Amino acid sequence: MTTLTLIGKDGCHLCDVARGVIEHVLADLPEAIADTVTVDEKSIHDDPALHAAWWEKIPVILIDGEPHAHWRVNPDRLRTAVLESTDARTRGALR
Repeated sequence: MTTLTLIGKDGCHLCDVARGVIEHVLADLPEAIADTVTVDEKSIHDDPALHAAWWEKIPVILIDGEPHAHWRVNPDRLRTAVLESTDARTRGALR
């Protein structure tokens, strides 16, 4: 499984845009790949550590816990990263 984490807060316009980009990218992936991706949303208001780390950069997208993007999410770059992540996991499972 690949996990995309969206770190943001309520009322954040860019967070809403990032959510839409994630949804659009996942909807365009083949179902077999999209089914291996989970999306987890976290608010900087609910976690002091997230707030301290990311408050200036929301929305933040993490892929498997690693920073991918902040402020603006490029759909093509996100699609490529998700495909690379799922491909790497598939190769690892075959070993």
